[in-house]
Amino acid sequence: MNENKADELWSRLHWLTVLAQQGSYTAAAARLGVSKAAMSQHMADLERIAGVALVRRTTRSVQLTEAGQRLVDDTRAPFEQIAQTFAQVRDLAGAPRGRLRVTAPVAFARQQLVPRLADFLREYPEVRLELYMSDRLSSMATEGFDLAIRHTAAAPDTHVAWTLCATRSVLAASRSYLRRNGTPTTPEDLVAHNCLHYPRAHDLPVWTFERSPRTTSQVTVPVSGSFSANNSEALRDAALTGLGIALLPDFTAQTSLRTGKLVQVLPQWKPVGAFADQLYAIRPYSPHVPRAVTAFVTYLRQTLAAGFGEDISRG
Repeated sequence: MNENKADELWSRLHWLTVLAQQGSYTAAAARLGVSKAAMSQHMADLERIAGVALVRRTTRSVQLTEAGQRLVDDTRAPFEQIAQTFAQVRDLAGAPRGRLRVTAPVAFARQQLVPRLADFLREYPEVRLELYMSDRLSSMATEGFDLAIRHTAAAPDTHVAWTLCATRSVLAASRSYLRRNGTPTTPEDLVAHNCLHYPRAHDLPVWTFERSPRTTSQVTVPVSGSFSANNSEALRDAALTGLGIALLPDFTAQTSLRTGKLVQVLPQWKPVGAFADQLYAIRPYSPHVPRAVTAFVTYLRQTLAAGFGEDISRG
């Protein structure tokens, strides 16, 4: 095999490993930054060179044949090692650079992350940041993310995690709603109010509280309301219209409380169990962490260090 043919073979083998990882021609083409037609043609060429079918096509996805799976199993690790080694060598060349793919929850990304990106990108002009906002827990390895922001009680043991800041949950309502319906003084009073809540599977909505300062006893009350949503921004915006009392993470409520558009309800009671109490930056373990990732995590930890509680306590 001459040198040009060998180069074409290695390229096609790499594309096959990406196809196996992504599970469809469309997703693999997007991951590689090529057209679906080019992806399909490369796989057809590889099958012609191998003299055996490597991919079993269906209407919705692709599956590898036994021969295709063997090729992927035997070549995946070397390709990953090549990519890692090249990234390490390239990363030696001074300032953080290159593409940085980050996934983050929608509400947090819109309210807290995006407003902080300009300063970071001005400081590191050779970094190209791609932000994917989704409340779905993505597979970082499969979807090619360098970093994920997670609002969770505990980071997964299988990943490297950096704590960004603590968070808490708050009850909030508009002044107009409280004037019309009265202000609760105990958690039990919430039973008579229109409570805007985050739906949790098929469970009946309940809110649990601890008296502040924290005690060992908790109070759990059933709540009901005319509106629920699986997005804290939507709950906040509904509360801003005077619809009811919303239970929100502090990073969602912060601005509205600071400006007085919402006021905190039951400030002497601490909601527990509704939303996570930590924000993390996580990535799969690897012996080398790109400088762009390290720089971004450091920047987030610095800018988020104070958390979101100061403005709330003043509100």
